[in-house]
Amino acid sequence: MKVYEYKVKIKLKEDLEYCQLAEKTSYFIDSVLTENNEFLSYHTSTQYKGYVHDLLYPIEETGIYKKNRVYTMRIRMIEEKIVNYIIGKLSFHETKEIQGVGGEIKIIPKRDIQRIYSITPIILKSPGLGYWRGHMTLEEFEKRLKENLIKKYKFFTGKDVDESLPLYDLIEFKNKVPVKMPYKNINLLGDKIVLEVAQNHQAQELAYLALGVGLLENNSRGFGFVNFKYL
Repeated sequence: MKVYEYKVKIKLKEDLEYCQLAEKTSYFIDSVLTENNEFLSYHTSTQYKGYVHDLLYPIEETGIYKKNRVYTMRIRMIEEKIVNYIIGKLSFHETKEIQGVGGEIKIIPKRDIQRIYSITPIILKSPGLGYWRGHMTLEEFEKRLKENLIKKYKFFTGKDVDESLPLYDLIEFKNKVPVKMPYKNINLLGDKIVLEVAQNHQAQELAYLALGVGLLENNSRGFGFVNFKYL
């Protein structure tokens, strides 16, 4: 398994507010996928998606991302067919708001990871129940977090995992209240976390996978993107 990171340079064709970024950047990727029948089926399927993206940087402190200014968005991917398709099209793709103006690809080296930490909020979906802290214990949250990552690993690699393995030695929440993330006409509530990754082979495999597909849910919408620090 390899995790690819594509830094795509994009120029905005109009001003965008922070609350629009997740929707507009996701559509920028989606609209490339839907140009091809194979990737249209991939996009519309309910299967796990082999990519995750962050939002735009540099961050605009005013919350307004400027027309004609060039920003960078990172897209991480683990499926070569997606990598080859995306890098062949996205750097010159255009939507109403966004114009691709180049990009660069690299493979993230597979080395021992000390920690992974949220760049965009992680989202745990509980239909009809709202934010998880209102109806779920921390232990239940941690179980969902681990189970979700193990399911992704099995799906993408076809390999079994010892589900009793220690995935991390410490979890730290960086937010005291839910992190509100606008998406379309709603606000999703999530968390910013740090995981001190356990030093066993399978935990390291799962942490590396998380770099490429994100933690928990809505990863192809720009949620659950994590960065890392090596040992």
